[in-house]
Amino acid sequence: MGKYFGTDGFRGEANLTLTADHAYKVGRFLGWYFGELKRRAGDNSAPRVVIGKDTRRSSYMFEYTLISGLTASGADAYMLHVTTTPSVAYLARVDAFDCGIMISASHNPYYDNGIKLINSHGEKMEEDTISLIEDYIDGKLNVFGQAYAELPYAMRDKIGKTIDYSSGRNRYIGYLISLGMYSFRGMRVGLDCANGCSWNIAKSVFEALGATTFVINAEPDGMNINENAGSTHIEGLQKLVKEKKLDVGFAYDGDADRCLCVDEKGNVVTGDHILYIYGVYMKERGKLVSNTVVTTVMSNFGLYKAFDAAGIEYVKTAVGDKYVHEYMAQNGYRLGGEQSGHIIFSKYATTGDGILTSLKVMEVILARKTSLSKLIEPFKVYPQVLLNIRVKDKESAQNDEDVITTVKNTEEKLGDRGRILVRASGTEPLVRIMVEAESEKLCKAYAKEVAEVLRKKGHTVK
Repeated sequence: MGKYFGTDGFRGEANLTLTADHAYKVGRFLGWYFGELKRRAGDNSAPRVVIGKDTRRSSYMFEYTLISGLTASGADAYMLHVTTTPSVAYLARVDAFDCGIMISASHNPYYDNGIKLINSHGEKMEEDTISLIEDYIDGKLNVFGQAYAELPYAMRDKIGKTIDYSSGRNRYIGYLISLGMYSFRGMRVGLDCANGCSWNIAKSVFEALGATTFVINAEPDGMNINENAGSTHIEGLQKLVKEKKLDVGFAYDGDADRCLCVDEKGNVVTGDHILYIYGVYMKERGKLVSNTVVTTVMSNFGLYKAFDAAGIEYVKTAVGDKYVHEYMAQNGYRLGGEQSGHIIFSKYATTGDGILTSLKVMEVILARKTSLSKLIEPFKVYPQVLLNIRVKDKESAQNDEDVITTVKNTEEKLGDRGRILVRASGTEPLVRIMVEAESEKLCKAYAKEVAEVLRKKGHTVK
């Protein structure tokens, strides 16, 4: 992780830790850098950048300042307006853009925002390019063998322009519809759009495939994104599914790159459950490359027990769909994801895509002609406790010798009947303590021990 950019972009409170000036400089650098790369390759055409945003009030501000920076440096900005992160990744790849930008802080509250950068392959931007952006923000850019105190502005006919590209979003919607393997006719489906990017997309896709939809949290006002809604507050969807007697429900986060489900009984179905049911489905059809599913270190202990019983291999990466995708790309794997609902189907997308994930869950339900609750029955979830401890400095807290010793002692106590994981958040000033054991009581006790050490050593924020 860099100084400004974490595992999922440059994120922070709007105009406090992430300012309009930051956004302008990001735009200035991207417009100039990709133009310079093209020029050095003998191509004098303007760089093309596709840009989308979520429903936060500050997203308009960041959209305008990013575009100002891009066009001032000679790039053409293609505006998708409110759209999902995976749609930006899809269009960056299929329409040969030099890069893509998504303005969103995902599942964070409305007053936060973020800038996610996507390369021309539809993947997270390379770390080398991120480092150069950070150097430019800090006034110490050195690239192409030269130091730049400031970047040159585009002049006259080289100044960039903006293009309304809402048609690109519509093509993405068409792409999702094309992936529907079965008619959804007769299916009653709940959709929680988190007052975010999926509010004007998910319903269109499901109804085009024949489903009867019941939609909640699809009235964004700029300040209600993720507020008691979506995949981080799934209680509302559970209530909807039970009250309306729906077949299934799907909840997305603010930028719709993740999805959690609710089965017909009102039970929450996590990303781990989705990896299990789709992994088994792929294995049965001979589609699971190398018989392996890519998970992260945060996946539930019960997932691995279920995979063992199903004869499916698995690997673990660091937390973040970026790392999941990188491992999948390096090894040619087709399925991977996170407990939080970032699921990557590499045959169809380069990033987590919440709406795509919900379509794939529907595919298994319809192909097996059974309910979601039946599909997840073999997966027994181990009790899990996750404590998010706000700290002064993530690195010093995580590397404290007493913290490390406490974690090792807990690992010895748990043996092969559970596990403990302590890690720094990639997007917030938090240390996350996760414990899985045979009972919730044990989980809470072990997690509390580590939290208490952090407090006694003075790492926590009061």
